[in-house]
Amino acid sequence: MAVTSEPRAQEGGAAPRHRSATRSLLRLWPYVRPVRVRLFGAAGVAVVASCLGLVIPLVLKWMVDEPVAHRDPGGVWLGGVLLLALGTAEAGLFGLRRWLVGRPLASVEAGMRADLYRHLQRLPVSFHDRWASGQLLSRATTDLMLLRMFLAFPLTFLVVNGVTILAGFAILLSQEWTLGLVLVVPAVPLVILCSLFETRYATVARTVQDQTGDLTTVVEEGVLGVRIVKGFGRHRSQARAFRALSEQVRSTELHKARLLATLWALIMTLPELAIGAALVLGTMQVADGDLSAGTLVAFLSTALTLRWPVESLGFLLAMSQDAATATDRYFDVMDAEPADAADRPRPAGSLGRGEDGRRGVGSQDHEGGLRFEGVEFAYADAPPEEPPVLRGVDLHIRPGETMALVGATGSGKTTLTALVPRLQEITRGRITLDGRDITALPREELRALVAVAFEEPTLFSATAGENVLMGATDAGREELLRALKVAQADFVHALPEGTDTEVGEQGLSLSGGQRQRLALARAVVGGPRFLVLDDPLSALDVHTEALVEAALRQVLAATTALVVAHRPSTVLLADRVALLSEGRITAVGTHQRLLRESAEYRSLMSGQEREEGESSP
Repeated sequence: MAVTSEPRAQEGGAAPRHRSATRSLLRLWPYVRPVRVRLFGAAGVAVVASCLGLVIPLVLKWMVDEPVAHRDPGGVWLGGVLLLALGTAEAGLFGLRRWLVGRPLASVEAGMRADLYRHLQRLPVSFHDRWASGQLLSRATTDLMLLRMFLAFPLTFLVVNGVTILAGFAILLSQEWTLGLVLVVPAVPLVILCSLFETRYATVARTVQDQTGDLTTVVEEGVLGVRIVKGFGRHRSQARAFRALSEQVRSTELHKARLLATLWALIMTLPELAIGAALVLGTMQVADGDLSAGTLVAFLSTALTLRWPVESLGFLLAMSQDAATATDRYFDVMDAEPADAADRPRPAGSLGRGEDGRRGVGSQDHEGGLRFEGVEFAYADAPPEEPPVLRGVDLHIRPGETMALVGATGSGKTTLTALVPRLQEITRGRITLDGRDITALPREELRALVAVAFEEPTLFSATAGENVLMGATDAGREELLRALKVAQADFVHALPEGTDTEVGEQGLSLSGGQRQRLALARAVVGGPRFLVLDDPLSALDVHTEALVEAALRQVLAATTALVVAHRPSTVLLADRVALLSEGRITAVGTHQRLLRESAEYRSLMSGQEREEGESSP
């Protein structure tokens, strides 16, 4: 496994050089708006609680200058009761703040996660081809957790601490302006330091979050591919690759920690020096009789109260930058155009026309079935000089007909089948179902009409029955049993809990042939009008294949089907055969006719026949 030194470019990369953290965080407003009352209320409660803390030094001033100076025990007790009441009220208000934000922000996080998952389901397959799954997982988990933490704590306390600092300095200046100026002076270098820190920290924060996404990908691939890793004895090399990537994350995290430590040290040191200077100057003024002892006590108490709001700036700014980066990463995905955006009917006069304005061969819309007219397809990231994967494909599968699609490896068979349910979007031309352009059909309607089964079946962490019934929302027990019978998947009934048996992640508790048969059952369970099968019998033994084919003939007789075939036995299921060569349909006819007229077809079929003959006992 190759370990890259930088996060993948298509998945975000480093933070933009001039990115504004504030602008990024403002994009969260639509999610925060429904809970804004409780969030603003919590901020208001926290401001009141923090300001109560600033009243405590004023009570201390009164106690020192009045009851203590005049030796009045009753006044001291009264001051003690006031301090206790203020402390209790402050603690209670901060507890109320936490209660106000806890449930709403958990709902915000859950809503954002649901929106992200829903959006991922709507994004085209080409998007998922480009993005590593670990990057998407880290956005749905770690990044959203950072956003919830930011909304719950840093966002509130950036406001609270700002108000507290302003109110505190106003109190300090009103008590003794000369001492207050001593404490205000460090604010200028602190503002400059925070600005420099924000720029550098944003880049490092983005890098470490992208690297964490890459690390998540490695873990996921190692778990899902554990059989391959163990089978080839690659666990040591995989562990080395994982350690190398972990070391990258560790190195970047340490860089981030050094930046934060430097800022924190300066933020703590400058105010401490200022307080020390104010203490010396204030003591001299008390000794000279220019300042009362109570005022000095109140001044120093207020300054110490402001220590945490000032010192927490580095921590809060760091969390805000992490949250801004997480927001950018979240909207990297949410800003991607969903596949549904392509569901805009094109002008009727331009559908399926070539450069000369003529339609593809035989494009009469009144004819039913599945029709490809001048279809071309090229991957979006393919070099401009590279020829399209499919070029000028014209093919008509009549209603109720089964067409076998045959071709050499790499000829574009799987790509062609992916165009029918719009898992990929055609570059030029058009595809029609019963005369209706598939780009004019809502995707839900299109995929209700077309059922697919892939060569590499995917099963989900659900029961065997639930996996099959995913192929039809309105199918019941009777349809389930019929589909299992057609696919020769009766082995399900022998499982511990029958059709209610959990098949595990990716269905890895089943054999390859069993997974393929369940996928085939899923394709046929709803009695689809159009059926697209991508070599659905490749993992079956000869005996099981014969049984499946016999049952499948009944299903194919009632549907319009396109079947990718590699074996002659699968070809014989079809009424006609189409030969795909280098992205073009070069021959169409019956199996016997193509054997007589096409040397390439004979070569493909004879190769398969030899392979099957050599593998037979």
